[in-house]
Amino acid sequence: MGIADLNFLVAEDNVFQRRALVMILNGLGAENIVEAANGQEALDAFQNSVTPIDIAVIDLNMPSMDGMELIRHLAHGDYQTSVILATAHDRSLLFSVGTMSKAYGVRLLGTIEKPATSDKLQTLINQYVPLPSLSEGGVIDATPPSFDDIIVGLKHHQFEPFFQPKVNLDTGRVEGAEAFARWLHPEKGIILPDAFISTLEAHGRIDVLSWIIIDKSVAACRDWHALGFDIAVSINLSPYLLKEPQFSEQIVERISQYGIDPHLITFEFNEALAGTNNPHLLENLSRLRMKGFGLSIDDYGTGDSNIQQLALIPFSELKIDRSFVVGASQSQALGLVLSSSLELAKKLNRQSVAVGIETKQDWDFLHSLGCGLAQGYYIGKPMEAAAFPEWMKEWSLFF
Repeated sequence: MGIADLNFLVAEDNVFQRRALVMILNGLGAENIVEAANGQEALDAFQNSVTPIDIAVIDLNMPSMDGMELIRHLAHGDYQTSVILATAHDRSLLFSVGTMSKAYGVRLLGTIEKPATSDKLQTLINQYVPLPSLSEGGVIDATPPSFDDIIVGLKHHQFEPFFQPKVNLDTGRVEGAEAFARWLHPEKGIILPDAFISTLEAHGRIDVLSWIIIDKSVAACRDWHALGFDIAVSINLSPYLLKEPQFSEQIVERISQYGIDPHLITFEFNEALAGTNNPHLLENLSRLRMKGFGLSIDDYGTGDSNIQQLALIPFSELKIDRSFVVGASQSQALGLVLSSSLELAKKLNRQSVAVGIETKQDWDFLHSLGCGLAQGYYIGKPMEAAAFPEWMKEWSLFF
């Protein structure tokens, strides 16, 4: 989808600055632009627009309804628009409001300080992903599947792991792939994990899906190695499984059947587990690490763990959440958070992985900070196991 196909809204009370933004967007190729002099006019435009607004450029300081209130209304109204925040205030305010927008669930492309420039807007617009693409070709269905529907899908072998590459920022070499559960529904297409993970956990049946993903991911790793691709696989684990007393022993026994060396398998778990004192969970993690498996703290930066709590977990990899990666090259505050996280990984002698690399600018910035591995759409989207070898061949042509 080109910029000419996108619908824009510019909410800015200063008429000269509003016209300047419109002229910049026109210069970039935008043809469909709605203007609003304040938040209330912008909200009216959203409510009355025949076609959905794809990207809204919103000024924070406006009369009648300011940008923050407008963002709150957009979130509560479930408008599927992407937002670019603009203000003349300092970067710390932009960072705080950006964080607020993400907390509301708004799809934030980034923030810019005034005066806006063509290059700044182009960089953020390039990060726009049409909503259908977010489902990777699947059909978006507002009706969540029931537990019974999910169980039927499991019984009919409709769940598969899709794999997203993990690439070394220094060499460009593909060093691994993270497995993501996907439901290949015969009628609804590809269904993403948010639609079924929490339901399975609530009914105490996440183990059924987890073993399917573990088995198929390890089998894919074995098959890739047989083809000459020496890469590792990362698999997400639910805390419900990690609290089962015999889980680590079951993992060791299961994976040994595939003839795969444990160091090729990394298990990922959410940062929130770093503060746990559950003895079974701590024993399982320690035993898995002792057997040679990698352990990765996922979504680092989104929880409230401290260094002392992190030290309780024998992790080998620190994955920095995409909210601290996207736009970090343009934000001093985000850049400092990202740099501090990478420095922590380095001091602890742990591998660092940045999630959410969406542009060449993200890649270059992370490389300059000394990040180890990277994941994101700039590198590759999650794909089926059968497609991964061909993707690796094509990727290798660039390095």
